[in-house]
Amino acid sequence: MKKTPVFLESLVTNMLRLRAICPFSWRVFQFRPISCEPLIIQMNKCTDEEQMFGFIERNKAILSEKQVGCAFDMLWKLQKQKTSLLKNAEYVRDHPQFLTLHNLATNKFKLMNDDTLVNVLYVTQQFAGEAHDPLVEALVTEAWRRLERFDIKLLSEFSSCLADQHLYFSPLMGKIADIVHRNLETTQDLRLKSTMLLMSEDLTGEQALAVLGAMGDMESRNSCLIKRVTSVLHKHLDGYKPLELLKITQELTFLHFQRKEFFAKLRELLLSYLKNSFIPTEVSVLVRAISLLPSPHLDEVGISRIEAVLPQCDLNNLSSFATSVLRWIQHDHMYLDNMTAKQLKLLQKLDHYGRQRLQHSNSLDLLRKELKSLKGNTFPESLLEEMIATLQHFMDDINYINVGEIASFISSTDYLSTLLLDRIASVAVQQIEKIHPFTIPAIIRPFSVLNYDPPQRDEFLGTCVQHLNSYLGILDPFILVFLGFSLATLEYFPEDLLKAIFNIKFLARLDSQLESIGGMDGTQQQIFKMLAEVLGGINCVKASVLTPYYHKVDFECILDKRKKPLPYGSHNIALGQLPEMPWESNIEIVGSRLPPGAERIALEFLDSKALCRNIPHMKGKSAMKKRHLEILGYRVIQISQFEWNSMALSTKDARMDYLRECIFGEVKSCL
Repeated sequence: MKKTPVFLESLVTNMLRLRAICPFSWRVFQFRPISCEPLIIQMNKCTDEEQMFGFIERNKAILSEKQVGCAFDMLWKLQKQKTSLLKNAEYVRDHPQFLTLHNLATNKFKLMNDDTLVNVLYVTQQFAGEAHDPLVEALVTEAWRRLERFDIKLLSEFSSCLADQHLYFSPLMGKIADIVHRNLETTQDLRLKSTMLLMSEDLTGEQALAVLGAMGDMESRNSCLIKRVTSVLHKHLDGYKPLELLKITQELTFLHFQRKEFFAKLRELLLSYLKNSFIPTEVSVLVRAISLLPSPHLDEVGISRIEAVLPQCDLNNLSSFATSVLRWIQHDHMYLDNMTAKQLKLLQKLDHYGRQRLQHSNSLDLLRKELKSLKGNTFPESLLEEMIATLQHFMDDINYINVGEIASFISSTDYLSTLLLDRIASVAVQQIEKIHPFTIPAIIRPFSVLNYDPPQRDEFLGTCVQHLNSYLGILDPFILVFLGFSLATLEYFPEDLLKAIFNIKFLARLDSQLESIGGMDGTQQQIFKMLAEVLGGINCVKASVLTPYYHKVDFECILDKRKKPLPYGSHNIALGQLPEMPWESNIEIVGSRLPPGAERIALEFLDSKALCRNIPHMKGKSAMKKRHLEILGYRVIQISQFEWNSMALSTKDARMDYLRECIFGEVKSCL
């Protein structure tokens, strides 16, 4: 379920109304059954939706707010067991007794505790099909009213619900970020104190899992604490569900835990679950966990289990499987045995079913629901082109409701499709009044990332910026800077946005967030040595140079008017270090400080992230950096990693000749 852009306006109105109400307790008149436990036990015994709906119909007059929350939870648990989630969700939301439950929640949500409230919001969003759902609006409004008392876990869950509505840049999301920021120190202290208190007694399996999650959040690698927690986890390992086992695997991997006995038991347990699982999502979770283990090898039985569920998988499952299989192949590539061949065949099958699912898509709405939790940059390369073709097929269905979501997905793909971007620009111009202002940054982003100007560029950008102008003061500072950056890559500089960013008060808030850039990695050090040979010594090349406007240049050299390298003398920075200060910031053009006829050269090595995935087209960030360096007086040489790592440059001599051609010849770009 996706919210319409008008949602936030009515949300604010309702908040103001709530604050005007006198703070009398709404719990004065509560009528509950003598015991709610028998009803909850009955619900837990339901094995399908029909039994649940029959239960709701029989007991609707006596259900408490706790039981209403439990009913939503049970319906969602049953839903997750289905092979066709989208089809079953439609059946559930259209059932008369789901409407009854919906109405009960509308009448009782103020009585719900915080956890139940947020959980009902999440489940309602999963089932609701309307563009505007009054219950969701009411639940969010109530959650906003209680926001200050939510703990970190609940804030996280609530923010996920807002993200599902694409309210990434809303004042409410900003409020959540503010609460987290204000209470971060306190939160960490409390968690540590709670952890130490738990250490004084025997932890339960659930407590150990909670402590492990807190340690991951805090990046705490205290070896004694990890040892104690994993000891408890090991004792309770048989009792954890697949999703909990995935969480344990992820957290321990992140915390660099390396006890072989623990991982051996974890692997054995995951494999036993896998052999008996027939639900695609559960199989996907188990396979993902196995792929993260120190020895992620999967046997034939495991591969057969994946193959058995492939016809039932959605795009998220297929993408997750592909990522896991690629991890196995990367780990096992040195053996090149029969199992690796089977993994390669499995990849081909994943590709086949992915293409089949895309080709059989008959609705953009159904497709985008599968895409909402899928990142374009993790989507298998072999399927990306088919995905773009499918989106192009549904291009006319892109409108004010889904344009932000489609734009966000395209931004993450690194795939330049001018047809899709032109359609997004057209929808933004024609339907701007229906688009929520906080969706504008997401709409602009793919044009910036992919370095593309639509035919109606000025009208498109002008319309978007004008629609957002009156909201600049309430945008999160980082979002505002990010928006400014996106527009700068497109060489578009609206006056109101510049005034909002470039003032002392605003810049002071950002100043503490700035940090220095790190040194060189092994590849850069290798290139540095080659450049030193080409130019005649390490005193003729600088590494990791900061310009007056804090662009980092990979390597810099200076040639005189006869194209002879000029040494830097005693001012050269050490290998892998940054200069303590950039050049004097009042220099208008760097070249004015050089001897007559000399030129300053910047050599930039572009990795795969600097280019579109489908064509060698430079993305916006690198293109803007090149323009800025040229304004500062540089001749910019950009070398693609694809060129640098090509067969033609497979030897050191070939690379040395290539660098000489770039530096001393007429080559301006080596893409």
